[in-house]
Amino acid sequence: MIIIRNQQRKIKVDLTKLEQDATKILAALKYSNFDLTILLVNETTIQQYNRDYRQKDQPTDILSFPFHANIGAGDYIVPTCEDDQNLGDIILCPPYILNDLERWEKSFEERIQILLVHGICHLLGYDHILDEDYEIMKKQEEWLLAQINK
Repeated sequence: MIIIRNQQRKIKVDLTKLEQDATKILAALKYSNFDLTILLVNETTIQQYNRDYRQKDQPTDILSFPFHANIGAGDYIVPTCEDDQNLGDIILCPPYILNDLERWEKSFEERIQILLVHGICHLLGYDHILDEDYEIMKKQEEWLLAQINK
């Protein structure tokens, strides 16, 4: 089940499209029966999460909180109980994303889609700290973007 909570009202977000994209991503990854929560917040709220969980006292565009923190990139989650059918939580900050668009040369809708893919990859153990990890994650993101834009 995909749960979307919009706690910000400043920026209009197409929640139906966000849910459709998330559904396509989970289907492509063979996680259709898993839960995913997407929270849309303002800059103050995401800054609090970023400070509390990453020790970075600044707003950002996205944060990901995986349910399966020890999964490796490319590993498949095999649930052993109903609770294991949870990918985790993604927090998006539409005001930050909108203010940061010029740097990316993308539309707001394109950027939301890219960040959704990016966040889900993080929930599945992908990372971009090392160059070789970045390349693996980038390939997965490109594949997922192609799947949802068919």
